[in-house]
Amino acid sequence: MRLGIDDTDSPRGGCTTWVLTELVRVARDHGLDLVGEPRLVRLNPNIPWKTRGNAALSMRVGRGSGRPATVGEIDGRPVLAYPRGREASPTEIERFLKDAWRTVRASARHERGTDPALVAVGGRLPAKLYWNAVRDLVAVRDTERTLRAVGATIKVRSGRRGLVGAAASIAWPARHATWELLAYRQPKRIGTPRDVDRESVIAVQRSSPELFLCHDPRTRRLMVTPHTACPILFGLRGTNPAAPLAARRAVRSEPVDRWMLFRTNQATGDHLVPRTVAELRGYRSAIVTGTVDGPAQVLGGGHVRFDLRDRAGARLPCIAFEPTKTLPDVARRLAPGDRLRVWGSRGTSGAVHLEGIEVLGLAGRGHWRAPSCRRCHRRARSLGTGRGWRCDRCRRRLPPEAARWEEDLRTLVPGVYHPTPSARRHLAPLAPWPTCLEETF
Repeated sequence: MRLGIDDTDSPRGGCTTWVLTELVRVARDHGLDLVGEPRLVRLNPNIPWKTRGNAALSMRVGRGSGRPATVGEIDGRPVLAYPRGREASPTEIERFLKDAWRTVRASARHERGTDPALVAVGGRLPAKLYWNAVRDLVAVRDTERTLRAVGATIKVRSGRRGLVGAAASIAWPARHATWELLAYRQPKRIGTPRDVDRESVIAVQRSSPELFLCHDPRTRRLMVTPHTACPILFGLRGTNPAAPLAARRAVRSEPVDRWMLFRTNQATGDHLVPRTVAELRGYRSAIVTGTVDGPAQVLGGGHVRFDLRDRAGARLPCIAFEPTKTLPDVARRLAPGDRLRVWGSRGTSGAVHLEGIEVLGLAGRGHWRAPSCRRCHRRARSLGTGRGWRCDRCRRRLPPEAARWEEDLRTLVPGVYHPTPSARRHLAPLAPWPTCLEETF
């Protein structure tokens, strides 16, 4: 049986990943095994009603078979995940779901706008439930209609919005994945400053290239620790499961109450789709290719805005925000005619908030500069192609060959530019540039 949960936290606290560890403990108490790794799935980052990381969680339980792997520890006992499994009896599942829903309700934040939901289903769910939830706005009624059609068990407390994420986490195809190991605090320490040794985190990232987004050397921000009053102590992300498992032992910190390794869609770029400007509606993300149309503008706070024009001639305003560090630096050096591939997200405004820039080609390595008048020392004005130049003050005319060629002194070179690590989104791709295309459902 596959079980998904969502929307148990709020901006002020709580943690859906911790709630899933509680469900793993409940399943173990019922004699059920974990089949495969638990999943942490990030959804559309542009959704206005999201909480913090917009994550949904899921797991599969049953009667495990094959050689298990240790993927966590709860109450001092290892959590084992089996590579294969068969379904438990209907009676066992019914008893477990009753306790699971009681646990979700008891662990969720009881605040306005928090709509905890649980979805349980025997088989796989259509992958479109995931792709729609990570790339678009989803109507709750559409998800609920699909769930009822396949006979899924649905549990909600009040609102039903959590069904979208819970179903999406189960439906994730997981063709491309990364892993995150989350260590949790002792309950008595929640709300107090976290004690995680910075130097030990930097050392494990240096020694393991498979780890990513642990520390930002530019901003000196430690990225493994959250900044909210949630149960998480630290999180280690890796491109394979072995790296965070090994690094956990080397991180020096306050005592760890429990830990769990999750398979995730983080750093996959799944939210990005190649689109034209006309296709990029509000609350969507996209990859857009085009030409810089006009000079860049430096806005207040160090943000930079420029316009990109696609093949159809549609214009797209793009904003590189100062906290990304790298992107506004690139945007300031752009010139009209430069060819770019950009990716980012659109909210309620028409502008795209950039998550990355690829400079495909520059408009030129130099340009012809108008000559100066020897009498007035003013820049002459062109009289038209092949007709030469004229000084507006003394009216002296100069031949066409009086212009001189100046090399382009811009330091910008073609290539891929990502934000500084601390400004990257959970889903932002690690690849040199996002090659993700539309999936076939």
